[in-house]
Amino acid sequence: MISKLSSIQILVIGFFVIITLGTILLLLPCATRDGETTNFINAFFTATSATCVTGLAVFDTYSHWTLFGQITILSMIQIGGLGFMSIATFLSLAMRRKITLKERGIIQEALNMPEIAGVVRLMKHVLFGTVLFELCGAIIFSIRFVPIMGFARGVYTAVFHSVSSFCNAGFDLFGRLNSGSSMEYFNGDVLINVVTMALIVIGGIGFYVWEDIHRNGLHFKKYKLHSKMVISMTLVLIVIPAVLFFVLERNHAYKGFSTPQAIMSASFQSVTLRTAGFSTVASSQLTDSSSLLGCVLMLIGGSPGSTAGGIKTTSFMILILGVFSIISKRDSITAFKRRLPHGYLSKVLAILTMYLFFALLSVGIICAIDPIELRESLFQVFSAIGTVGVDMTDTGALSNIPKVILSILMFFGRIGGLSLALAFSKPIVSPPVKYPMEKISVG
Repeated sequence: MISKLSSIQILVIGFFVIITLGTILLLLPCATRDGETTNFINAFFTATSATCVTGLAVFDTYSHWTLFGQITILSMIQIGGLGFMSIATFLSLAMRRKITLKERGIIQEALNMPEIAGVVRLMKHVLFGTVLFELCGAIIFSIRFVPIMGFARGVYTAVFHSVSSFCNAGFDLFGRLNSGSSMEYFNGDVLINVVTMALIVIGGIGFYVWEDIHRNGLHFKKYKLHSKMVISMTLVLIVIPAVLFFVLERNHAYKGFSTPQAIMSASFQSVTLRTAGFSTVASSQLTDSSSLLGCVLMLIGGSPGSTAGGIKTTSFMILILGVFSIISKRDSITAFKRRLPHGYLSKVLAILTMYLFFALLSVGIICAIDPIELRESLFQVFSAIGTVGVDMTDTGALSNIPKVILSILMFFGRIGGLSLALAFSKPIVSPPVKYPMEKISVG
């Protein structure tokens, strides 16, 4: 039966199985501090958010879940961030079992690699890099957390936050300091902010870019086109939004901050709103302009083959380049003196259309069911479909149907809209005779 499934179908089913197992574990009384069974919808929502590395939460992670529940969530974050095939590959390599061609195809799909060659080597580097970055992050975080929380709790919180940051998940245990406030307690802490942003960016640029940097060092000219596009677009999407947030919020959300603290907050906002879900400033304090900018960043998301969601940085760059190529009347899209194959722009437009259609449809349904403002609903929906996790309203206060809708959007965003559509669609055989062509007016 499994041999008949495509690589995409196995990925979809694999993620669903992880969410199901996570839901069952979170339903156990030992997972909650009060010893009572969590509502099924809330357990399912939490499991989906963790597996899809989103970070939207109906409960404060520290206050509601026991150590067992927290470790369950952390395990789902790690598996969901790397993909279950990464874990399966690690076990296969540990047992010295040969990776089959079918499994290599699934790994290629999971990492969103353009070719199947070298996927096992890349997977080894991904596993090693993940352990290295998360360990370094945990050690540095411990410097700050241990004096505040004690050795055991400080180290545990450091590990949890490092994994959550690297996987772009947005879950935290800072409820022990200030319930439901995410990272607001560390708003002015340069060490915590910088290391968190670094982990988010490293986890969000994609494993394929890692391999390019590992192979060519800092020689940018030697990088493949994919890496050049990802790195350049990532820098642009960090710097420009950071400047905009600083200008828009200097006399609003950042009022009373020193200039360095305001710059830090704006930079953190720029990074976290695209992929992660942590917040050092409450999203409800943002102006409408910043909220709209945040929705755009959440829609764009991270890069292909990473722990992040969204339409991806390369897709956004192709859209921009596509517009310029049409305006300049070119017959192809070029970037860094390379020409992209035909069909890329059509694929990106299909992805963008699907994301916008399901996002706006969900906004309409949620607003019709729950009495929340349009801005809050938009923010919540784009946060879910972009697997970001920053919320503007109390997610736990939503009724069951909006929670289910947001869960579906998180799953949709993690797998990828087009991949999810292709997973269960049947190929249409082209007719032997094509219909006659006729022009229409557009634009």
